[in-house]
Formats: sequence, C-alpha cells, structure tokens
Amino acid sequence: MRNFQSPYFRDSDDSEEEEEIDLAPYILAVRPDELEGLVEYLSEGEEVSAPAESFDMPNPDESSDSDDTYELEDDSQMSDSSLDSDSDGQAEEDAANGNKTGAAQASTSNGEGTAEEAPARRVIDDYDEDMEEDEVIKAIISEIKKPRSKPPDIQTEDFVVDLSFHPCEDILAVGTSVGDVLMYRYANDANVLAATHELHTKAIRCVEFVPDGKSLISTGRERSIVVMDAETGKFKRFWESAHDEPVYSMTVLGEHLFATGDDDGEVKLWDVRERNAVFSLRPVEDFVSSLLANQHQQKYLLLTSGDGLLTTINIAQRKMYVQSEPYEEELNCMGMFKRESKLVVGTSKGNYYTYNWGQFAYHCDAFTGPSASANRMVPITEQIAVMAGEDGILRAMHMVPGRVLGIVGQHSMAVDTLDISGSGELIASSSHDNDVRFWNVKYFEDFDGIKYNSKPDKRMLRHNLPSSQRTNAKDFFAGLGDDE
Repeated sequence: MRNFQSPYFRDSDDSEEEEEIDLAPYILAVRPDELEGLVEYLSEGEEVSAPAESFDMPNPDESSDSDDTYELEDDSQMSDSSLDSDSDGQAEEDAANGNKTGAAQASTSNGEGTAEEAPARRVIDDYDEDMEEDEVIKAIISEIKKPRSKPPDIQTEDFVVDLSFHPCEDILAVGTSVGDVLMYRYANDANVLAATHELHTKAIRCVEFVPDGKSLISTGRERSIVVMDAETGKFKRFWESAHDEPVYSMTVLGEHLFATGDDDGEVKLWDVRERNAVFSLRPVEDFVSSLLANQHQQKYLLLTSGDGLLTTINIAQRKMYVQSEPYEEELNCMGMFKRESKLVVGTSKGNYYTYNWGQFAYHCDAFTGPSASANRMVPITEQIAVMAGEDGILRAMHMVPGRVLGIVGQHSMAVDTLDISGSGELIASSSHDNDVRFWNVKYFEDFDGIKYNSKPDKRMLRHNLPSSQRTNAKDFFAGLGDDE
C-alpha cells in the first residue's frame, strides 16, 4: 500500500543481495531507437560507447572467459533515462569541440546508419525452448519470442497517489496529490486525457470504480468521500466528514456497498443509497493498510493494519469475527487465490503468510520473498500475483506454493499503487517520480496449468520477464540444464 506512515523504507541498493550467476550474455528485441545511449562496461570499470555492429553476441556454447567479452552489470538497477542522458551529453560535447570522429561514433551508438540497415540479432530467437525440461522456463522463452504491446507511459505534473482501471472500457482514473482525478483513455499508440475532475481540496487517498463502471468513488485527505458519475462527472453522493482521520484504504464490495479504513484504525461500511455509514468499528489502533472481501459470499470483511494484525469482521452481524496473533511487522497487502480458498498476506519485511479461508487466527504456511517491503499485491491468475515493493520492482510470484517467477517491470523509485485492467491483460503502476507505466501480462494466462517446483530459485529475483522494459544482461537460460 501507499506508505504514508510506514517507517520501513529501504533503499533500492539494499533490496537484494543474491549471488550473481555467470551466464552468457544476450539481448532481446532491441529497436533502432532503443540503441541510443547503450553502453558497455570494461572489466577495469572503463565506460565506452557500444557501436551498432558490436551487438552480434557470442555463441553461448563458446567460452566466456575471453578478455574481450563485455557484459552489462546488474541491468535490473540501470535506468534507461540515465543511459540516454549519458549518450546525449557525449554527443553535445563532441559537437562543441568540433570532433568529427566523436560525432560519428555518437551517430553509430544512437542507432543511425548500420543499426537502421540491419536490425539487431536476437540470440534468444535461435534458442530451442523444447530442449528445456522446466515448463516455466519453456513458457517464458516462448513468450519472449512474441511481440508485446502496451500503452506509453503517462507523465503527470502532480504526485500520483492512486489509480483504477475502468472495468469495461479503456479508461484509467488517476488520483493526484492536489485532489484531482485525471481520466485517461489509453491505447497502444497514445494516451488521451479525457477529463479532469476537481473532487477534493486536499490529496486524493483512494480511487476505485464500482463493478459496472458507472460510478467512481474517491476519498481525500480532508476526510471526505465522493461518489461521482463516471460519465458526466456529477456528484451522486458526498460525505464531508466521513472519518475522524483521513482514509487510508478502500475496497468496493458491490454496486452500492464499499468499505473504508482510516489512519487511526477505524473501519466503516457504506451504502451509496444511505446518508450515513451502515456501521463502523475500530478493531485496531494503527492505520488500516488494506481491505478485502470475497466476491461470492461477502460474509467476511478482512483488513490488515500497521500494528501487525489480520482482522476479520462478520459483515452481517456487524462485529469482529476473529483477529490473528500479532506479527512483529506491518501487514501491508493481501490477495485471494485457489478459487478463494487461500488468503496470502504480504508484510513490510518481505514475508508472506498463507491462511486457509475461514481460518484467520494463524497462518498455515509462510515463505520469504525479496527483502524489500511488499507494498501492493494484485492477483492476476488463481495462483500468480504481481507484487510491488519499496525497491521499485514489480515481480511475478507464484503464491501457493511461494516462488518468484521474475521481474514484470520496474520504476526508479518505490511503487505506490498498482491495479489490473478489467480484461486482465494490463497492469498499471506508479511511483514517486510522478509517472504511470503499463505492463502487458497477458502471457500469464498460460502459466496456471504448470506444476511449480517450490524450491526457491535466486536467479528469478533478477530475471526480466517479457513484460519488462529491460533486457537481461546475461543469458538467463544458458546452462539451466547443467544442474539436472
């Protein structure tokens, strides 16, 4: 969740300490316009421009011990923008000094000339996925070879606090720190700002469409709640002082019902047809980090909180059903899996606790993921979820049993909010740098039938999946069969 009060912030440099695997390098689909600014690093730490003709990578079967072999170091932490700025700066310096040779090198490195005449060769295209025994690796290789499309990034002037996909149309609602909700129509070629709604006098806290998409519910830091007509922008319902403290989390239960939790541990259930809240409880003393209810029965309302408690409220009886044993860490997010038979909760220390549905007093299983705080969780299949953390990396995780599948996407700063489109094809995320990025995750639909090995694989922590905007600096697939 959005850590308005969380003390558990980690720097991205400290987020992972896994051993680096020495694998043969390769590049994936690289367009000529992406070659600009690409650099390589010599073993002595010397930085040089990479000419376009140098992108023919060595055969993975050949020895990689040669002194002439270059490789990119830790591409999961390298920013594309930083590479572009380095390349542009070098080109400007060459032009200022009148260095024609330097200008020619810059022209080659930014994709002009040779790169335009012949596209970069992809080593992965020559790899036969049928040679792999691991079904997960085989499926990933197959997807990497396919073209992938997604909408371009959205840049906003104000800090993005929350976002929500329209359940039926290609519309994304973006809540900002100045109290506005921006309505974008997104497409693979361009995004269009369709409307701007000034709903709150202070920062937005939560934004969510109702299931039919006709209404949008938003909460603000000034403690108000607005139910807006999504098409016209007119108010359907307005509560000026809905809570004594600002709302921290919200979940929509149906066409008329939704629940909110505030910074002080109070939970309220609302009906848009009623003037006042249906009921309110204060089962915890810290902020309510997330709320969840199963879609079929809606018997229980679950909440996680900053004081390390999982609390279950019986909606019909309007009272607390059960509360878990306290954990020595914040419980930040949760999701349902295995046809709503399993509940998985993510924590500020990167731990994950699994509960049988209806048995919420204590977890039945637990596993440790990446060390970064688990801020947001979005289930994308019956067994797989996308996790976002303080290190700015979005990872796909098989939740039952726990296993990291790889990196879906990345930001340069901590990820604050995450949502999945109604079709299940796109994930949208935002971070502290005021941008919204899209990730195409449709390929995960074919992964649910695969039998997973629960044994952790540290290589997956750094591996970029087909949706990621970056390629792998090392051939993740080379040598995987050597351990068999």
